[in-house]
Amino acid sequence: MDVRHISTEEHLAYINARSSVSFLQTPAWGIVKSDWSAKSLGWFDNDQIVGAGLLLTRKLPKIDRYFGYLPEGPDLPWEKSEIVAEALRALISFAKANNIFQLKMGPHVWARTWNNENLKEAIAGEQAKKISELKADEVNEAAGQLIENLAKNGWEQPSASEAEFGDFQPRFVFQLNLRDKTEDELLQGFNQLWRRNIRKAQKSGVRIRVGSYADIPAFHTCYIETAKRDGFTPRPLEYFQHMYKAMKAEDQNRIELFIAEHDDHDGAIAATTLTQVGEHAWYSYGASTTAARDLRPSNAIQWAMISHALAAGCSTYDLRGISDTLDTSNHLFGLIQFKLGTGGYAQEYVGEWDYNVSPLLAKAFTFYMGRRR
Repeated sequence: MDVRHISTEEHLAYINARSSVSFLQTPAWGIVKSDWSAKSLGWFDNDQIVGAGLLLTRKLPKIDRYFGYLPEGPDLPWEKSEIVAEALRALISFAKANNIFQLKMGPHVWARTWNNENLKEAIAGEQAKKISELKADEVNEAAGQLIENLAKNGWEQPSASEAEFGDFQPRFVFQLNLRDKTEDELLQGFNQLWRRNIRKAQKSGVRIRVGSYADIPAFHTCYIETAKRDGFTPRPLEYFQHMYKAMKAEDQNRIELFIAEHDDHDGAIAATTLTQVGEHAWYSYGASTTAARDLRPSNAIQWAMISHALAAGCSTYDLRGISDTLDTSNHLFGLIQFKLGTGGYAQEYVGEWDYNVSPLLAKAFTFYMGRRR
């Protein structure tokens, strides 16, 4: 087995033959991350493609060595342990041949799932302070084998930080199963507060529409207000314009912008982006104004995105990251509290793993990135 560069067309043909891969593993995402160099890679077994991934690289200052990252990838038949070891060796050989001193990857393989009732009972009864301490409702044996395989082949998992959601990308996510569901069935799965808030938004005259490129400044104004309120550093307007163009150019269904409006307020009162690859849809960015919060546009816009994903034939609606906490006093608890109302479930992925081709350079790079933060 070997790893080699493939064209954008070859990469997209591979993705289109799959039920889904992470949107972070599409060629378009490599264009979005313009401060990285991006390459599409293919895993070949006797010239038969068996996997693909998007590799982002960043050069070290002054020397020809690179940090390599495959966010939520690569996409490989991870459940086939006999292939995994060969695929990992091939990736490491590619890294060495291309002056990559450290690889980071995050296989999009779920490890454990906790259903809604389990989580609510744990919170109400204070049975656990963390999701990871709670007995899972489903455990993926293939994930356990993958973790063993990674460890045996020299890959290491960085220590997790709850404040950073464990990795570069979230290790714990919240999802809603759309498969074989109707809108009525999904709505009945919401808790009473969510249903009441959606009805309130509708009765109050909140309108939700799918936006266009021209609406990105309205989204960004709302997003800037959210950043100030929640205390995070916002991305510039140009980032979202670039993202929208790149993802739309790859596939018209890859990204949609949703705008919530009301006659008593100027501009957007809430705005979100929805990404889609095959049967999987992700809520990726969200924003809302403080002035219109009582109109409950955040619930209404989520319902509009869920309905859109269902109509598009998606089987999974992904509300993205949550922290590991079930502690009601933790400042991150509000994330899971809001998302629990959809009736969905929490899921843990196998997380991100590092392979240090040059341990010395990897240690120096980790120190450098720590100083930047």
